[in-house]
Order: sequence, then C-alpha cells, then structure tokens
Amino acid sequence: MNPPTSLSRRSFGRLAAGVVAATALPWKGLEAGPAGGGGGRPIRLSNNENPFGPAPAALEAIRTAFADAARYPDDPAGELLASIARMHGVPPEQVLLGAGSGEILKWAAVTFTGPGRMLVEAEPTFEALSRHTRLAGGEVTRVPLNPRFEHDLPRMLDAARRADLVYICNPNNPTATITPATSLREFVAAVPAQTRILVDEAYHHYVTSPDYGTLMDLVPRHPNLIVARTFSKIFGMAGLRCGYCVSSQETIRKMAAHQGWDSVSALTVAAARASLGEEGHVAEHRARNLSTRSFVRTEVERLGPAVLPSEANFVMIDMGRDVMPVIAALGDRGIQVGRRFAAMPQHLRVTIGTPEEMKSFVQEFARAVRSDG
Repeated sequence: MNPPTSLSRRSFGRLAAGVVAATALPWKGLEAGPAGGGGGRPIRLSNNENPFGPAPAALEAIRTAFADAARYPDDPAGELLASIARMHGVPPEQVLLGAGSGEILKWAAVTFTGPGRMLVEAEPTFEALSRHTRLAGGEVTRVPLNPRFEHDLPRMLDAARRADLVYICNPNNPTATITPATSLREFVAAVPAQTRILVDEAYHHYVTSPDYGTLMDLVPRHPNLIVARTFSKIFGMAGLRCGYCVSSQETIRKMAAHQGWDSVSALTVAAARASLGEEGHVAEHRARNLSTRSFVRTEVERLGPAVLPSEANFVMIDMGRDVMPVIAALGDRGIQVGRRFAAMPQHLRVTIGTPEEMKSFVQEFARAVRSDG
C-alpha cells in the first residue's frame, strides 16, 4: 500500500455489508429510490440529504468497482484527483480528497489551529470546524450573522486580522442563505495573507441566485484560500463519504500531512468519478429541489410562519416561538427534522425531501402548529 492519496475504510465496510445482502438478488440492493417514509420508517428531513440518491452512472460504477475491492484505491484515487483538477483548472497537487468535506474541515482545524491560535466563523454555522478547533486546543470567535442572515464580513474581517483560520459556509448551514459573491471577494482580498480562509461550498450546486458565486477561481491568486466541495449533497452520496478541497500546493501539503491512509474507498472513488460527468443529474436534482422547496415555502407561509430565503436543499422556518414543541410533535408523527439551534431557537430547519415526503410534512406540520399554538 502506498502513502496516503487523499482517499474510508469505514465507508467501505458499510457498503460491503450491503453487498453481502445484495448478492442474494443480483444487485437489486443498489437500485436507486427515495429514502425514508416507507415500511413504517420515519420521514428523515433532518440531515440535508438528497433523497433521490446517486446518479445511475455512479451506481453502475460501484458495481464495476466490486471487481477491484481487494485492492487499495491508490490508482483510482489519483485518477479522481486528476479529474477534479482538470475541472477546476489546477494541477492535482492543489487538490485534496477526504471522506466527505467533514474530513477536510478536520484537517484544516488540526493544521491551522491549536493552542494560541484562533478560528473565526459565523454564528450560527456548521459546527464541525469549531468542534475540531476546540479539540485541538484552539480558540473560536463567533460573529453573529447580520440582519439579512448573511455573514457579517466587516466584523469578521476585524477578527480575521488576528486569526489563523476563517470559515465561511456559503450557502450557510443552518440558515440556507447566501453571502453575495461581490462582498466575499472583497473580503478575501482584505484578509491578511497569513490567515487561511476556508470557504465551504457544500450546497453550491443548489444555488440559483445571481448574487451568489463560487470562489474557486480565486485560488490561484490567493494562496491562503481553501475552497471545499462535497459529493454528499446534489450528487446524493452522503452515505458514501467523498469530498475535496482546492488550495495552494503549500496548503494542500500541510493538510495532507494529517491524512490517514486511503480514507475514501475504491467504490466511493468510482461513484465520484462517474458523478463528475453527470451534468444532467445535477440539473435534474436542482430543479426537483427548487420545485419542492417552493411548494413547501408556499404551504408553510400559508399557515403563518415565515420561511427564510433558501438557496440550498433545506429551509429555515421562523416559528416565532421556541421550536422544541414542534420538533417533538413532528417526531411523534414520524417526521424527523433538524435540531434546535441555540443561536436561532425559534427557527426550524427542514430538509427538502421527495414531493411525497414534503406533502406529508406540510400536513403534519399544520397539525403540529395548531396543537402547539
């Protein structure tokens, strides 16, 4: 086995267990289909997953990759790296693969934070990076979102001048809102060169707003910029675990030093490579999400609560009161939604599922609101 290639035995083990069950009925266990809600299972609207799953080409790639399951994924991982590098116009040495973008965030924390070093992020935002920073002994400074639920970039810039790492999740989780590209580009240019900036674009493919823009093209001009993406969202691969980041060669080299060996399985690599060419899959799933999300917003606001503008595959509903009774009532009715967020205790986060799931959600949400009110 070669040194780490940026490719999880955890993922491999889980999928392998599924293979054993699937072999009894040739590959039927790998057919795509909506998740949750059937056979008495709860409807899962809590983790911002894509309910439609991977593209057919990705599933076929997994089937083919079973033949190489006895081999470490060194060569396939290198080919995936090269494909991602070509897509973004950078050399492979500027790309790092991980088991979902969550692993990328962990490596950023252990590389650029620690005792006497500081992370700056929004409040609220995705908590993984701050959790890893605290575990590494670093300090976390959280800056509340502005009244438009955007990153408060002027206040974040003040903190960034004495920080080692800045985290921007855009679109932001849990709010599903965006920070405009023009402001973000000015922010990146103003942050000191010694401060790393990690921009998490996990929900990039769902955005339709003209005010949004990826920062991937800024990487060649700003060696301190790290842009992360994931296959977990629009590509429907949350259970397979694959993500990556693009940055300068120096930054990638420093982060790669903390990798384990082969953290992304051969089957996952095959699915990711196949997914990159599926532009039709991306367009179809973006359209499905947009249509269903619009339906949910209309129906929820018809009941009274407001819904924040969403550019992701989930929405934040302003209940105007503590959300815990509604979360509990929905849970009792077999619908799992997002947890209560300390910074926004009156807002309910709901993932966009299939149209059928969201019709069930709207029906049960109406009952929960009436019983809570």
